[in-house]
Formats: sequence, structure tokens, C-alpha cells
Amino acid sequence: MPTHVSSARMDGDLITLAAANAAFVGSHFAMSHPLRAPMVGALGEKGFSLAYTAVSFAALAWVYFAFTAAPPADLPGSGEAGWLIATALTWLAMVLLAGSFMGNPALPTPLAEQQARAEPRGVFRVTRHPMMWAIGLWAISHMVLFWSTRTMITAFAMGTLALVGSRLQDGKKAKLMGEAWGEWESRTSYWPRLGRIFSVGAVPLVAGTVLWLAGQWIHLWRAGIPAGLWRWIG
Repeated sequence: MPTHVSSARMDGDLITLAAANAAFVGSHFAMSHPLRAPMVGALGEKGFSLAYTAVSFAALAWVYFAFTAAPPADLPGSGEAGWLIATALTWLAMVLLAGSFMGNPALPTPLAEQQARAEPRGVFRVTRHPMMWAIGLWAISHMVLFWSTRTMITAFAMGTLALVGSRLQDGKKAKLMGEAWGEWESRTSYWPRLGRIFSVGAVPLVAGTVLWLAGQWIHLWRAGIPAGLWRWIG
């Protein structure tokens, strides 16, 4: 295949990937905020949930297939320093993720108001959005590697969705929960206080480390790239 044809095809694949990521992120923001009320009015809560899920999975599938079609490893990479930083960021992300399911008032639960009025514990001492920051740190870790254009595009999109989305969620939760969410905001931080990571408790630290190790093994198995500890211990 001539070089100019190959280059044009790669450019087209990356444009398609960017469009897929824009659709995934844009549909989430639109359905979570300006379109939510009219969609619920037209479809009802259950219908809205089904539509939201269907659109999200369709857009995510487009991202997946566009990602696999785009060129891998087309950037020079950031070397060993990049791998060290990415490995550390991923561990932080997994610890936050592991602790984000326990007592999280941002999740749709009937206990949300009670949880918001409680004293922050575990990973919520670090940030009130541990799940979203886990995704954000995961995205940043992949961008730090400077491994491929397709990874940069997708990681940037997912990080934007998580970190901008959590900021928007603060406003939505304040309207829904009122004073309770205001109390939660006053005792927690949007920006992660990473100096507190070792005070989150044994469960998040152990579970997060297990997830971190498992993720590295899956990365090697599925992608064929020795990430994290596998890069140095073989």
C-alpha cells in the first residue's frame, strides 16, 4: 500500500476514534443534564434508564472498535520515568476505586442523605469523588506514557468525562439533596488530598493493591504489554 494511502487511512481511523469518544462523552453529559428531564418526561424513569444504557453501550462499542482499528504504539513514549509515574498513579486509582463503593452518597441509594451527613471515612477523606478520580488518574497514567495517539484520545475523553462529570454532579446533587449535600461538600474535597491515601483504612489499601496487580496481569495477557511490575520483574 502506498505511504500516502496508508497515512490517510490512519488519519481517518483516528478521526473516527475521536468522533466515537466525542459521542460517548457528549451523550453522557447531555443525558445526565439538559436532556434528562425531557427524556424522563417522555419515557418515564425506567424508559430513560433503558435509553441511557442503550446509547451508552452503543457509543462505547463504537469507541472499542474504532480504538482497535487505530494505529498502536505510534508515539515515542516517555521511557522508564513515564512507566514509574503511570504505575504509581494506577495504584492510587485502584485504591480510590476499591473504597468508592462503601458509604458513597454520590451513588443512587436510599441511604444517600444519611451517608452525606456522616463523617467522611476511608477514601472519602481523600476526595468526595473517589470513583471518578480513579478513572481520572487511570486516564492520566495512560497519557503520561505517551504510547499511542489512540490512547491519548481515548484517555483524554474518559478523564474529561470523569472529572468534569463529577464537578457537574456536585451541582446536580446539591439540587437533589440540598443541605445534606452542602454538609458533605463542606467536609470533603473535590481535589484529591493524596497525602491522606495511607489513612483510608486496610480494606481499600489491600483491595486496591489486589486490583492493581490483577489489572497489570490482565494488561499483559490481553494487550501483550508488560505494564506495572511486570515491566521490571518479567
